Amino acid sequence: MTRIHLILSLLILTFLQTCHRNLAAAAGGGKWALLQSSIGITAMHMQLLNNDRVVIFDRTDFGPSNISLADGKCRNDPQELVLKIDCTAHSVEYDVVANTFRPLTVLTDVWCSSGSVVPDGSLVQTGGFNDGDHVVRVYKPCNDSTCDWQEIQNGLIQRRWYATNHILPDGRQIIVGGRREFNYEFYPKTSATNKVFSLPFLVQTNDPRTENNLYPFVFLNVDGNLFIFANNRAILLDYTKNKVVKNYPQFPDSNPRNYPSTGSAVLLPLKNLQGSSAIQAEVLVCGGAPKGAYTSAQNGDFVGALNTCGRITITDPNPQWVMETMPFARVMGDMLLLPNGNVLIINGASAGTAGWEYGRNPVLNPIIYRTNNIIGSRFDIQNPSTVPRMYHSTAVLLRDGRVLVGGGNPHKFYNFTRVLYPTELRLEAFSPSYLDSGSANLRPRIISPISQSQIGYGQQLVIQFTISGPLNGNLVTVTMVAPSFNTHSFSMNQRLLVLGGGDNVKIVGKSTYQTTVLTPSTGILAPSGFYLLFVVHQEIPSEGIWVHLQ
Repeated sequence: MTRIHLILSLLILTFLQTCHRNLAAAAGGGKWALLQSSIGITAMHMQLLNNDRVVIFDRTDFGPSNISLADGKCRNDPQELVLKIDCTAHSVEYDVVANTFRPLTVLTDVWCSSGSVVPDGSLVQTGGFNDGDHVVRVYKPCNDSTCDWQEIQNGLIQRRWYATNHILPDGRQIIVGGRREFNYEFYPKTSATNKVFSLPFLVQTNDPRTENNLYPFVFLNVDGNLFIFANNRAILLDYTKNKVVKNYPQFPDSNPRNYPSTGSAVLLPLKNLQGSSAIQAEVLVCGGAPKGAYTSAQNGDFVGALNTCGRITITDPNPQWVMETMPFARVMGDMLLLPNGNVLIINGASAGTAGWEYGRNPVLNPIIYRTNNIIGSRFDIQNPSTVPRMYHSTAVLLRDGRVLVGGGNPHKFYNFTRVLYPTELRLEAFSPSYLDSGSANLRPRIISPISQSQIGYGQQLVIQFTISGPLNGNLVTVTMVAPSFNTHSFSMNQRLLVLGGGDNVKIVGKSTYQTTVLTPSTGILAPSGFYLLFVVHQEIPSEGIWVHLQ
C-alpha cells in the first residue's frame, strides 16, 4: 500500500468512526424538560418522600440564597460563618405533582451531609459542617405546608462531614466515615451502640492530602453484611461484630473512585429472590478521576476523567472485577436504578475532579447501562441536556419514571456571572425513552393494590394491571425500588428488587391482567420502609405506586 493510499484509508476510517459516533449520539433516546427556572437554592442534596414531595437543600454558609423564608422569618445563628442573621432559605420542598416549591427552615449547616429515609417515611439526615456536624435532623412528610425540619443537637458522637448512611434491617441507620473520621456509628443509639466503632479500612484507604475515600459506597449485602468501597478497594463488614469478613480484590486499574476523585456506584437489581439457589448481588462502579487528578487540578491541570466501569459479584466465593468501557469519560456522574432494572448515568464532567472550580468540560449526554445485555453492548447514549451539571449536582428517580435533575455549583458562594459554570438554580426532568408516547399502548397501569398499601414480608401479592396494546406475558416483571438520598454523585440506600411476575400472568378482563408475586422474605433483602412498586412490560414501566413494607 502506498503512502497516499494509507493516508486516504486513515482519513476514511476516521470519517466513518466520526459518523458512527454522531449517529450513536443522534440515535440517543430520552427527553428533557425545564420544570423550574429557579428554585432559589442549588440542589446539593435531594430525597424523594412517599407523598411525592422532594426535600432539597444545599448549605447555610453560602450567604443569602435566592428565596426568602416564609412569613418574614429570619435565622439568627451566632455560630454561622458568613451571615449570622439570614432571612433566606437553604432548603425547599418540591411538590412533584403540582410542580411547585416552598421554602423550609434548616437551622444548622447541612453542607456535605448524609441521610436515609427510615421505616415510617421520615428523612433522618445527619451531620454537615461547623455547627451542624453533630446534628441529626428529621423531616416528617405531610400533605400541607406545615411540615418543616426538626433538629436534634448532639445527636451524633463524632462530626460527620462527607459521610455515608445506610438503613439497616432493624430500621436504624449506620453512618460510615466522614472527613478525618475513620469509624462508624449508629442512629438512633441503643445501650450497646452508644459509642463509636473503629474502621481501620478507612485509614488504609486514605490518600495523604487527597483522601479519595470520602462518601464511601455502602450497600447492604444479601447476607446481612455491608459492602463498603473506598478509594480503590472494598470490604465486607459484619457491623454487628465490627469484623471484616471479606477483602475484595483491588480495582484493576488501581485508580480512586471516591470523593474527590468522584465516581459513582450502584447495587445492581436483586433477582431470583425465591429461587432455590443463593441470591447473587452485584455492584457496578463507574467513572471517577485518576490518581493525582486532584493535586493536578489544584495546579490548573485538569486531567481527563476515567471512562471505565468495574462490575463484581460480591456474593461469589472468589469475586473478580470485570472491566467495561463507557462511551464517555465522566467524573461527578450520578448512577440511578431505573424501574426496569437498567442504570442511568447522568451529570458530571469529562476532566478534573470534585472540589471548588476543579471540574471541566461538562458531559451533557446521559447514558443508559443495560444491565442484562452482554458485555460490549450495554451502553446507550441518550439525548443531551443544555445545562451543565458539575460539582454539587443531584438526580433522583420519581414515581412516574422521570428523573429529577438539579444543582451544580462549583463556587464557594452563589456566582452567576463571569465564571465558567454559573451557580445553577434550575430544576429539570429527564424522561427516559420508555416514557415516549409511541410506547403508550405497551405501558402497564396498576389497578391494585392502591398506592400507600401496606405489605408484609414473604407475602403473596396479587397485582392487577391494564395494558391497552398487545401483551407479552413472558416480558412482564414486578420491581420494587427504594428511593435514595442523593448527594455528591452517590445515591445512598438505593435498592431495586425484582419480585417476578412473568410466569403467572392471567387475563381477568378486557386488557386487564393479574400476576402474583412474593414479597421479600426478610429485612436483609429489603429493610422496612416505603418503596415504589412498578409493573414493567417489555422494559416499559408503569407509573409506580407507594407500598409500605413492614
